[in-house]
Amino acid sequence: MQPVADSLAALAKLAETPPVSLVAAAFAAAGHELALVGGPVRDAFLGRPVHDLDLTTDATPDQILAIVAPLADAHWDIGRAFGTIGARIGGETVEITTYRSDVYDQVTRKPVVEFGTTLEGDLLRRDFTVNAMALRLPSKVLVDPSGGMDDLLDGRLRTPSTPEISFGDDPLRMLRAVRFTAQLDFELDDETRSALAGMASSITHISAERIGEELSKLLRSDRPRRGVELLVESGLADFVLPEVPALRLETDEHHHHKDVYEHSLTVLEQAIDLERERADEGAEPDLVLRLAALLHDIGKPATRRLEPGGVVSFHHHDLVGSKLVKKRLRELRYDNDTIAAVARLIELHLRFFGYTDSAWTDSAVRRYVRDAGPLLARLHILVRADVTTRNRRKADRLSFAYDDLESRIAELAQQEQLDSVRPDLDGEQIKRILGLKPSREVGEAYRFLLELRLDEGPLGEEEATRRLHSWWTARRLAD
Repeated sequence: MQPVADSLAALAKLAETPPVSLVAAAFAAAGHELALVGGPVRDAFLGRPVHDLDLTTDATPDQILAIVAPLADAHWDIGRAFGTIGARIGGETVEITTYRSDVYDQVTRKPVVEFGTTLEGDLLRRDFTVNAMALRLPSKVLVDPSGGMDDLLDGRLRTPSTPEISFGDDPLRMLRAVRFTAQLDFELDDETRSALAGMASSITHISAERIGEELSKLLRSDRPRRGVELLVESGLADFVLPEVPALRLETDEHHHHKDVYEHSLTVLEQAIDLERERADEGAEPDLVLRLAALLHDIGKPATRRLEPGGVVSFHHHDLVGSKLVKKRLRELRYDNDTIAAVARLIELHLRFFGYTDSAWTDSAVRRYVRDAGPLLARLHILVRADVTTRNRRKADRLSFAYDDLESRIAELAQQEQLDSVRPDLDGEQIKRILGLKPSREVGEAYRFLLELRLDEGPLGEEEATRRLHSWWTARRLAD
């Protein structure tokens, strides 16, 4: 956290920048209150980039729209029922919301929206004290009815009301607490931590979509490990992502193996570090990669076998894990592309380890690339991150082996345009050469030529045609 004087200066500077100053002047001229609220105030104090401009006012949605419409390049009222009007002003997006004093029905946990009359009342209904501060505009007076400033300075996360009331109103706030510990590097106060554990089961009242969105925000944070640990320690993970606490496998005096839970957290951290090293500047956090890193070993509990001699095996945990992650991410309402990509990475994450056992042929390298497809760059990161051994010689051997594999992939790609491997003949040529109409046989011929391409590299059209005729003749004789 930056010094308080610098924080106040940063907040004042934010208030003076367009479109904030422009909107503040317009509301003042119309005789309405206006304040920057929540995240922008918090992040300015912390010296973090401010991306969202959230404001609150005593004006009704209709009055808000009348004030901002002349200033805006575009505006929308999709949140009008909740008192929110959005606008694009001077290239920035702002959202302005009427003071609220929501009442929760305690059944669906959805708020019955009621508009409030005071800024202080609006702030006290918010989730955490560090999000319950506002800067009145244009006077630049800080309003902090629940001690959010002290909590910011102490790195403490607590609720404006009792956590039982706050979490009872909206259990999703428990997941937000988990996320903020990772995102802001804050500690929960004892009362909030206790309520989190005691009320964990109430998260089941929240829709799967909202839970999935919050988990995604957690994993996109700079250092999500701390949040994942709290998710597990509090018991929330038992209800939202049970595969993660299940990784805490017990060992006995005869059978020992790596701590799969700690290993998975380390893989997540290492994958994020590698992601940053390899990503373009300004790239968004890679949710697919981070999900795959955290969940890559979730097939181990179901496949663990205690073998003679103290050996523990997890045969086919890659395939089992791929199936399990599909089921979990579907239940959390992730999109199909994300589900397919995460499952495929988990399915493939062990493939490389055969490379260290015996020299791969060029054909095997081509298949590795073909099977990874557009996920190859992510697979490179996941496989490297999966090495968490403290045995330096073993870690170096695996690292050097993957260096070699990546080098061979690059060389083959340069020689053969490996990233778009196709047979030497396309479907139209196959149909013409064999005199076929569109049919299953065309697909079989295509796959035959693709296997040749992977095994032997480019053949050229003439040789591919000769091989195709030979294959077709042998196939017809076999029939």
